[in-house]
Amino acid sequence: MTERSWSFRRVATTGRAPLTSLGIPFGLSGLAGTWTMAVATLHTPPEVGEALWLLALIVWVLAIGNYLVRSHNRGGRILGDIDDSIQGPFASLAPTTGMLIGAHFAADYPLVARPLILVCIALVLVLGSRFLAQLAVRENNLDAVHAGYLLPTVAAFLIAGQSAAILGWPEAGMAGVGVGLLFWVILGTIILGRTAFRHALPAPLRPTFAIWSAPPAVAGNAWFAVNGGRLDTMQHLLVGTFVLLIGVQLAMIVTYWRLSFTLGFWAFTFTAASSGTYAMHWLDLAEAPGEQAWGLLILAAVTLLIGSIAVRSVYLMVSAHAASLRGDGRPAPVRAS
Repeated sequence: MTERSWSFRRVATTGRAPLTSLGIPFGLSGLAGTWTMAVATLHTPPEVGEALWLLALIVWVLAIGNYLVRSHNRGGRILGDIDDSIQGPFASLAPTTGMLIGAHFAADYPLVARPLILVCIALVLVLGSRFLAQLAVRENNLDAVHAGYLLPTVAAFLIAGQSAAILGWPEAGMAGVGVGLLFWVILGTIILGRTAFRHALPAPLRPTFAIWSAPPAVAGNAWFAVNGGRLDTMQHLLVGTFVLLIGVQLAMIVTYWRLSFTLGFWAFTFTAASSGTYAMHWLDLAEAPGEQAWGLLILAAVTLLIGSIAVRSVYLMVSAHAASLRGDGRPAPVRAS
């Protein structure tokens, strides 16, 4: 039995919550950020963004609680999950989402939000260091590599840099962005090589390739926080790569469309939301022709995509719960991975 099939089977046979479920609040926080950007650039109602941030906060707490409770009740070992080559990288989504939520609420609730950000940055450092150390000391299978490896090494540190800049520490923000860019180059190359020249990823992990296209937008949003929201050389370097990698995802729509829906589709959501936020920021600063129309189109596309994934996720979880009550033996937890 391969390492990746063992990872899926372990979740299926124990009924434990997969770490990939932490992608749900991560995606919702990304959508909330896009609507917050729309307030500044498109003058949309701020209440929508605030409602989405509150929803992201609630779902974040519930997702972490669900994972901890189900892992404890089913004889789980958290460190074992964190070190797992398939599920492990998704553990970083817990503190990464916490940084996004904390950064949004920092202005209104600094006594709560600022310590939350600092704790989450510390957790990101721990999880990122442990992840890289495990790559160095254990025997690894190249076929187990997937684009989720960018989460604890690239996305987490880029967002840590963005959060530090929002707190008023631009130097720390630059450091976070530097780490994220370094590992984007290193791991992004390995992931593309694995995807191009090894066996295809199993279907539940195939949507994670959407994460491969996220770094330019995430880095661009982080750099806007660091440089005060200006177009500079860094942004011009990032935007070309951003356009190309979004084109890659658009070219793969047919491939994604043929996949059976799982909660793994939440891998699309933060890439879509961060890209929408970055594109609207560019439209505003560049004073592009048709800015309002293009911005509304981007906002609608991001909202429709994430909204449809949310609706299908609710249906999937309700169906899985009903199946478990009937005892018909359907492997619902596998579909959640």
